[in-house]
Amino acid sequence: MTTAIPQRQQKVGTPRPVPMPTFKEEWLGSAAPPHAPAADMGMLAERIRRLMDLAAGRQLTLPLGGRYFDVVVTASGPIAYPVVRLMDDVQKGPGDPPDACGPVIEDPQRGWLIWLVPPGTSDEWAPHRFATCLGLPHELALPPMDQTEPPGPYWLRRMRSDRLVPPGPLRQYLDRLRPGPAPHEAVLGSMLRTIS
Repeated sequence: MTTAIPQRQQKVGTPRPVPMPTFKEEWLGSAAPPHAPAADMGMLAERIRRLMDLAAGRQLTLPLGGRYFDVVVTASGPIAYPVVRLMDDVQKGPGDPPDACGPVIEDPQRGWLIWLVPPGTSDEWAPHRFATCLGLPHELALPPMDQTEPPGPYWLRRMRSDRLVPPGPLRQYLDRLRPGPAPHEAVLGSMLRTIS
């Protein structure tokens, strides 16, 4: 045997009163002006959008220089790959995998290797016969983080949180092995946004 639970009758059509919020004076401050967004709020929002793109496996475009990195672009191919392996040896620490070099993107369509180097490198990089270095105001479109083989641009050496490619040893190995030709700076700067 079941017994019905008693219910209160509701009056249909009668609006219920909504309590009005109250704010203490100390919460509002003395003048309580409307708050303007912080000056760097747009930059923060843009960074969040970029991180969301990265997490979703979509293309991520980052500005060169600043907090991120500059790039050194060289020819790819059989003369350039030994430079990558030599940089693996330079950057290999205890417990590192054999592919210890900082991040390198290969763009097989254009025949480029794109080495991510510390920001500010472009300010100190002297003209080089086998490499072009770019920083601000250019941007680079990164391939998705899980893109580690062709087709399309891919991570020949993966992005790591603890390293970029050191420009000094890179320059020495480029001088020694001479992968070429290096892409022209004007052409390169106009194409970096379309890498991936």
